[in-house]
Amino acid sequence: MSGQQEDAPGRRRPRAEGLLGGAAEPAAPRPQRVREPAPAAVRRAALVVAVEAVALAVLAGVLLVLTLTGNPDSVGRALAEVVYVGLGAALLTGAAVGLWRVSGWARGPVVALQLLLGVFGYTTAFQAGQPLIGVPVLALVAVELYLLATPEARLAFFDR
Repeated sequence: MSGQQEDAPGRRRPRAEGLLGGAAEPAAPRPQRVREPAPAAVRRAALVVAVEAVALAVLAGVLLVLTLTGNPDSVGRALAEVVYVGLGAALLTGAAVGLWRVSGWARGPVVALQLLLGVFGYTTAFQAGQPLIGVPVLALVAVELYLLATPEARLAFFDR
C-alpha cells in the first residue's frame, strides 16, 4: 500500500510520533504589520528624552570620576549615586527608543521621570541656589511634558 496518504486514518505511525506527537504543520504566514511613522511631536519628545539621557550619562561619568579622585564621606553611598544616575540614563535611553517607535509602554516611565526631574530642577534652582543647573532642567521637563500632551501625541499612543 505505497499509495496511501500520510494523513490517511489507516496509516501506521511511528511509536515516537504517537507518544510525542507528530510534526507541526507550518503556521500560516502572518500579514505584514504596517508601522505608521511617529508623529512629529512624538519624535521631538523622543529627542528631548535622548538629550536628557545623554546628560544623565555624562553626569554619572562626572560623579564616578569625582568619587574615584576625591575623598567622599562614604564611598558606598557615592558609588550608589553613580549607579542610580546611570540606571536613570539607561531607562531614559530605552524610553527614547520606545517613544521613537511609539511603543505604548514608553510614555508612562517618561512622564514619571519628568515629574522626578521637575522636582530635582525646582529644588536645585530655587532651594539650592543653582539656577544655572535647575532652570534648564525645568525647561526640558516643560518641553517634554508639553510634547507628550499634544493631541497628535495622545492620539498616537491611544491607537496602540
